[in-house]
Amino acid sequence: MPADDQILITRDFDAPRRLVYRACTTPELVKRWWCGERGTMDTVEMDFRVGGKWRYVMTADGGFEIAFHGEYHEIVPEERIVWTEVFEGVPGMTPEEAEKNAAVNTAVFTEKHGRTSLWMLTEVVNFYPQSAHTDRRASRSAE
Repeated sequence: MPADDQILITRDFDAPRRLVYRACTTPELVKRWWCGERGTMDTVEMDFRVGGKWRYVMTADGGFEIAFHGEYHEIVPEERIVWTEVFEGVPGMTPEEAEKNAAVNTAVFTEKHGRTSLWMLTEVVNFYPQSAHTDRRASRSAE
């Protein structure tokens, strides 16, 4: 069971691990599935190597732009990827604060009988900037 600051997502695919891994590590393929049916992918940049940077930009239904970026920290081909993820434009958070509070994602790919399980754990450092915590505490104490 994940902790309060973690999100665990598991998915099973009727496809071999090499294809699922490729779908997660090839920009042209990521562009086809990453935003689902919630908009369109405008940018998928991936320097897929340890220390390499990535950036995704999508236009969501309704026309607003959402962007994420990060860095790859560990890559074990077809088995495991660890990377950071920063949401660009977090309300009340400077870009520097957002970088310090980057989420850490770990994806693990396993295969059994030609089917692949993808286990993805996101560890969130801080959902809200310090000023937002202070503002919420102040509003509660005023009630």
